[in-house]
Amino acid sequence: MFATEKLIRMALEEDLGSGDVTTLSTVPPGTMARALIKAKQECVVAGIQVTGLVFRTLDPSLKIEARVADGDRLQVGAPLMSVTGNVSSILMAERVALNFVQRLCGVATLTARFVAAVAETEAEIVDTRKTTPGWRSLEKYAVQVGGGRNHRHGLFDGILIKDNHIKAAGTITDAINHAQRMAPHGLKIEVEAADLNEVKEAARSGADIILLDNMDDTLLRQAVSFVREHYPAIKLEASGGIVLANVAQVAACGVDFISVGALTHSAPAIDISLDLVS
Repeated sequence: MFATEKLIRMALEEDLGSGDVTTLSTVPPGTMARALIKAKQECVVAGIQVTGLVFRTLDPSLKIEARVADGDRLQVGAPLMSVTGNVSSILMAERVALNFVQRLCGVATLTARFVAAVAETEAEIVDTRKTTPGWRSLEKYAVQVGGGRNHRHGLFDGILIKDNHIKAAGTITDAINHAQRMAPHGLKIEVEAADLNEVKEAARSGADIILLDNMDDTLLRQAVSFVREHYPAIKLEASGGIVLANVAQVAACGVDFISVGALTHSAPAIDISLDLVS
């Protein structure tokens, strides 16, 4: 929570600068009112606590009433939250609060669509490290709210050997051998493979998870068939070029996980408004 509070303070400072000249010029001091935050699109809610924290950070006297909880699915026009108190405080926090909730609802909503698309399969939707700088914990939380699963949070909590690591190490086998000797105890070793030969080498060398990178359906099915027959304990992850239009087709190939960078780097913000109502 400390990191979130720090991010909120930075966002408020960025927006307010030396002061909200419009509000200070137009709103009489001491004016009180109630504002309602409403969804203008269907969405999955994420970030309610963060949104309330934005208002309380700027003015602890504001009364926040959440009308929904994270994970709720809203129709157009549904209220998310009411904020009551000093109008100047409400207006000064408005944009920052909406930026947080629109972004996080967008991530949760897009994730929920991907999860629904593979619901008839065994595949799980996972995120990546392609996140907004400073927002990773929040965006990965929103992925969870949308029904997805978090991949590694950063470089420190998971081993993923990719093409450049392999080039630097020499071969896939060399990279895995180094990882097995040097990695912290308990961390699984995941290896990226671009073709069937690389899949076989990774499997034979002791990979725990193989990332099937940018493979077409034919190659995906061949890789899945080989691993399931000869190395059934190895988990398989598909990645690269996966969108809503083809995710079900990818899942049908039999992979365990499907990683989608778009969940966090390309989720469209949900249209959410704040209006003074009394």
